[in-house]
Amino acid sequence: MTENPHQSAPSTAAPLSPPPYESPEMLLHGGSGLPPLPPPGAAAAPRGAAHLHPADAADPAVSVGRPAPPPLQAPPRSAYLHIPFCHRRCFYCDFPVVPLGDRADGASGPGAASIAAYLELLHREIACSPAGPPLSTVYLGGGTPSMLTPDQVGGLLEALTRRFGLAPAAEISLEMDPASFDRPRLAGYLAAGVNRVSLGGQSFDDTVLASLGRRHRCADLLEAAGWLERARRAGELRSWSLDLIQGVPLVGGAAPGGAPVAGSSSPRQEVLRHWQSDLAQAIAVGPPHLSLYDLIVEPGTVFERLQRQGALPLPDDDTSADLMEISQRRLAAAGYGHYEVSNYALPGHASRHNRGYWSGAGWWGFGLGATAAPWGERQARPRTRQAYADWLASAAPPRGDDPVEAGEGPAGAGAALGTGASPPSSSGMPFDERLLVGLRRREGVNLEALAAAYQVRWDDLADLRDRLQPFERERLLCIEGPRWRLSDPEGLALSNGVLRECLAWWERAGCRSSPAEPRSPDPVHRSGEARRGAGGG
Repeated sequence: MTENPHQSAPSTAAPLSPPPYESPEMLLHGGSGLPPLPPPGAAAAPRGAAHLHPADAADPAVSVGRPAPPPLQAPPRSAYLHIPFCHRRCFYCDFPVVPLGDRADGASGPGAASIAAYLELLHREIACSPAGPPLSTVYLGGGTPSMLTPDQVGGLLEALTRRFGLAPAAEISLEMDPASFDRPRLAGYLAAGVNRVSLGGQSFDDTVLASLGRRHRCADLLEAAGWLERARRAGELRSWSLDLIQGVPLVGGAAPGGAPVAGSSSPRQEVLRHWQSDLAQAIAVGPPHLSLYDLIVEPGTVFERLQRQGALPLPDDDTSADLMEISQRRLAAAGYGHYEVSNYALPGHASRHNRGYWSGAGWWGFGLGATAAPWGERQARPRTRQAYADWLASAAPPRGDDPVEAGEGPAGAGAALGTGASPPSSSGMPFDERLLVGLRRREGVNLEALAAAYQVRWDDLADLRDRLQPFERERLLCIEGPRWRLSDPEGLALSNGVLRECLAWWERAGCRSSPAEPRSPDPVHRSGEARRGAGGG
């Protein structure tokens, strides 16, 4: 299962959209409106209205220390559809999923009726959404969307086409797990319109796969990767991505139910050698895109219980940094560009869907547990099937009726489905998240332009630069005029230290943009929450 930004993490998730919105500054109008920052340590200007964004210096409605919303967004050009079904829940997974057993499939047999009933709800939600411009990217995530038949996937794409239309050359991504499809099913997905696949491999080591609770084995992964690469070389598939998890504990014991899992701590060099072996096999199978995720222990998972018991040794920060440095060096030599902390791509194969999300653009989200922000205001769907069905029944008109119009239906129903008399005038992502995801990208973020759009004060930015001086001195953070970026590979490998300081600064400045929305204070979890909302690699 790919790590995915449009799923609501236990309480939130996040967004996306395609070019032309590929960088935060492209979403802004004009210059930054801020003077250049003083050198580190220089005295900050006095706090006050004179140092607010010029357009609002005399506006009493702008609160000191809290940014106002930036300009109105363009209509969404991306959509995320959540398919919650999977064969089994992996030991690290906290996504809203519905395990149906190893024999389940959308065609017939165990689980088929549950899948069909859910798809009826999903079609209804799409039909009841407001119309918008043609979609440039679509991402079907889960769960294991390849449990659906090609006809079922094609039906969802047809529903999106009827409601929005699909732009020429739209990127249509489908998450697939090895051992959940064969060559005829892959051909069916491609005929239905899928042109990009995200393959959840996670590891080439059978023992590690068992320790993660995965259903497939290395032979399944190699076979699936071979099918995908042959389809790409034949011009039948535009691109595909492989997910791997780095820093997995090496096996030395047994997980609940008898599956092997981590025991005593493995020597550091063995962890590094194991990762080098996985990388070598990944390069050999030839994916044009790779997503490399750190293992994050989430509350309520099997791994959390094992960690509490002392049975899940994870690499320390230094080892994690070495793993990323190995990844960057080996993949750069193989021709991959490191365009985001966790993502590498051959030229022309970066994920358009994710780059749109990282730019802060809005997105449509459909399905159980999905989060949408069509006009910037986040709307999380319920995380269980019954709650989702009840929510949809209260928010949508009866079958066969027209979509919800402004003012119709129960209170809040129109907003929940993204309808209303006019879209809210706010950005799709709070300032602190825009900063976090911006710094995760290789090109970094034009911080002065971003701060101007959110009306963050000049002296607060000067304070941030003071806090980040140690990272500048160590050349982990590069400040080049208005653009701030992490160095590659050292800064990207040690990004969590910089991101934690950014969050601490934001809290101290009193600038939290969404105080009523609970979000993790840890940048590792925060960036994970974001990816779960928008689609994976």
